[in-house]
Order: sequence, then structure tokens, then C-alpha cells
Amino acid sequence: MALLTPQTVVKTGLQPTYSAVNASDTIAQASGADQFLHVKNGNAGACTVTLVDGGKTPSGSAAVSPTVSVPATTGDRMIGPLPNNTADSTTGLLTVTYSVTATVTAALISVPRV
Repeated sequence: MALLTPQTVVKTGLQPTYSAVNASDTIAQASGADQFLHVKNGNAGACTVTLVDGGKTPSGSAAVSPTVSVPATTGDRMIGPLPNNTADSTTGLLTVTYSVTATVTAALISVPRV
């Protein structure tokens, strides 16, 4: 598991750096910015990205973790803005899991609110 480092969009442009994903990565909540996860899939199979909801619904039942399918081979998806209210209440981190990791890369993009 790795803590993803946000890369901030600036007026002069951002050339994001992509890193190999782990089976599970974490994201710290952002204040004053919206965060997006850009996932690129070079794998022969589709990759299911799951945003693990660490919270509970108002009724106390387990929350539903949203998923996004990233198509095989040359697929990519910009996922977000990432919700701050689904982070684990103990750690404050949002966990992201990937169904495949070989040749899958991601960049955490932060867009400041103006």
C-alpha cells in the first residue's frame, strides 16, 4: 500500500507523473482542492478501481464502495472529484483498490478551488 502524492494543477500547466499502482493505495483528504485519480490501464484485461468507503450510512449500515472500470490495453479514466466523506474515520485516508496492477499506472491530480 502506498500513499499517493497529489500533483497540483497550476496556471502554467501540469505534466503529471504516473506511478505503478499497488493492489491497494491510499489518498489523504484535501482541503481547499478537488482531487481526481487518473488511471491508465496497459493491461490485457479491464481494471476495476474501487473507492473503499470507510464510513457508514446514516442508518448505520455498511456504505457502498463505488467502482470504475478502466478498459483494457489503452484505457484511461479520470475519477473524481474524490469524496472526502468516505475516508476511514480512524486514519483519515481514502483507500483505493485495483483488480489488476500489472501495467496499470495512476496519478493523483489536485485542482485548487478558486
